[in-house]
Amino acid sequence: MQEFDAIRPYSDEETGTAINKLVRDPEFLDMIGRFKSPTLAKWAPAILRLWVRRWLINHFAGIARVDDLQARLSGYVGELVDNTTTRVTHSGLENLNKHCAHLFISNHRDIVFDPMVVNYLLFANGFKTTRIAIGDNLLANRVFAEMMRLNKSFVVRRNMTSPREMRDAYIMLSSFINHSIDNNESIWIAQREGRAKSGLDFTDPAIIKMFYMSRKKSGLGFGDAMNRLHIVPVSIAYEYDPCDMDKARELETRARTGEYIKREGEDTDQIMKGLTGFKGHVHVHFGAPIADAEENPKELAARIDREMHANYHLHTSNLVAYQQRGIHPDSHATRESVSDAVVTAEAWSPAEIEAAEAEMERRLDACDPAIRPYLLDMYANPVVTALEAHNGKPDSPTEHS
Repeated sequence: MQEFDAIRPYSDEETGTAINKLVRDPEFLDMIGRFKSPTLAKWAPAILRLWVRRWLINHFAGIARVDDLQARLSGYVGELVDNTTTRVTHSGLENLNKHCAHLFISNHRDIVFDPMVVNYLLFANGFKTTRIAIGDNLLANRVFAEMMRLNKSFVVRRNMTSPREMRDAYIMLSSFINHSIDNNESIWIAQREGRAKSGLDFTDPAIIKMFYMSRKKSGLGFGDAMNRLHIVPVSIAYEYDPCDMDKARELETRARTGEYIKREGEDTDQIMKGLTGFKGHVHVHFGAPIADAEENPKELAARIDREMHANYHLHTSNLVAYQQRGIHPDSHATRESVSDAVVTAEAWSPAEIEAAEAEMERRLDACDPAIRPYLLDMYANPVVTALEAHNGKPDSPTEHS
């Protein structure tokens, strides 16, 4: 693994040392303290820091393997999931082999909760957890970077200017992903760079192309190389997005000014909001592993998209936004017509629809008027793509504004 030192997660041999450094890191202790007791963190941070350090040493000292750390953390992850969702459901796991590594390609709505909920479900159902691809922009927070490397995360470099630097980085990333799968370590990676803030989930063919870069010289054809990765399209559906207003504000700013400049610490703030904010019902669908991959990246990306859209679990929030936004010729669709057309739509009751309408109105009332259309789009667009997938229409990543 030495050739991947620049991007790889911590190994078992490095785990104990990394944990011991973290439990003595004041910044890390303060962060855990804010989770444990926000009030005490504000009024007595030094006392809370001491208590957190003792608690961490009692619960995590002596752990020397990554899998043991994740097993110890699983209960706390379960509490976080229970406290921020009404329920978490899943489908498709019966299609996966517990003794085989998979490349999970997922839509991307939340920076940390997306891979966390996938690993939470895999772990709870007897599967090995995945190695997680994260952008190097998230490494600006030193403590967060350490935590992620302990949690099987590896680095995807971004914002490279030199074509040669970009090629070398992508070849290393491709080699690491293929090396992981060959050694029975599953991978989670988002379908494109950055979150889908508009609710439109489309795979970047460049990511699919990257998977093949390290295999080219071997003489293995593209389709055969992709089949060896056991690609699983994953659809993650949140009833409510804790960061929806922030995303809508960014989209409106980009549309109005042509750019959006992140403020310092924005990624960290949105990580915390995404982890601790209310999400309602979360459903994760695991597609069947692709064993007959297309022979070029664009066609394989389109196939992944079709499967994601067809299996995206629609919530009441999606239907309510779809009806209110009126962005589709069938914008007056009822819950019955959507449920009949799309297998991932539930048979919602009038009371559920009424509750969703009230919640959507509450969110819209809290928004500046200029960003409300973007927030509605965010929830409505999954209905559009699901209906297009059902009707066999070609998908097109069009922003509705």
